[in-house]
Amino acid sequence: MLPNTRVLIEKIEALPAERIAEIEDFVGFIRLREQERSLTRSATAASAPAFAAIWNNPDDDAYDAL
Repeated sequence: MLPNTRVLIEKIEALPAERIAEIEDFVGFIRLREQERSLTRSATAASAPAFAAIWNNPDDDAYDAL
């Protein structure tokens, strides 16, 4: 367990139940957002080779300087 994790858990445990529910919702939101970002990064990396042939061509070299 990370050092700051224990402190965070202790702070959460000291809160009333309704606040813990809010924290659980927020953590779920953060996890979902991170999963979406991870999926976006993976899709970008997977599509880069396919787009490289389109983006890297002599006709468009002038745009590279912009």
